[in-house]
Amino acid sequence: MGVLDGNAAQAVVKPIADVTEDDYDQLFATNLKGPFFAIQQAGRVLPDGGRIIAISTLNTAVPGPGISLYAASKAALEQSVKVAAREYGARRITVNAVSPGATDTDMFHNSNPPEAKNALVGITALGRMGEPAEVADVVGFLAGPDSRWLTGQNLLATGGLLI
Repeated sequence: MGVLDGNAAQAVVKPIADVTEDDYDQLFATNLKGPFFAIQQAGRVLPDGGRIIAISTLNTAVPGPGISLYAASKAALEQSVKVAAREYGARRITVNAVSPGATDTDMFHNSNPPEAKNALVGITALGRMGEPAEVADVVGFLAGPDSRWLTGQNLLATGGLLI
């Protein structure tokens, strides 16, 4: 079985009024264009029964100020996952997304003020930030045989930030 795990992300944190066309083009190129064409290529080369997994974000369900481009680009990716699931399903290729919540990564810390961590931990059911390895475990599940009946889904790996 072949697997594609597409994990590309860039965030521009600006109010909509301050977003430039360059910001838009750069963010959509990273967060949507690259993963979209990776999904396309994977559909061409993966054997029947393969797995395609895209990384999205909780911010498509819980958007916040200043992340319009990030949330919009990842929402478009989620829709592409659903369409690809329909298109590749006849070959038993599953296509899913994982949407991490607050995860202890450089991107999180570089895109959020320090007080954001405490605020998010305070409303997360498990009372802490996620670790990258925990998100990888969810991806690993989707890449394996036990997920063969899941396709076109977006698994929220949030530690209970969104219930």
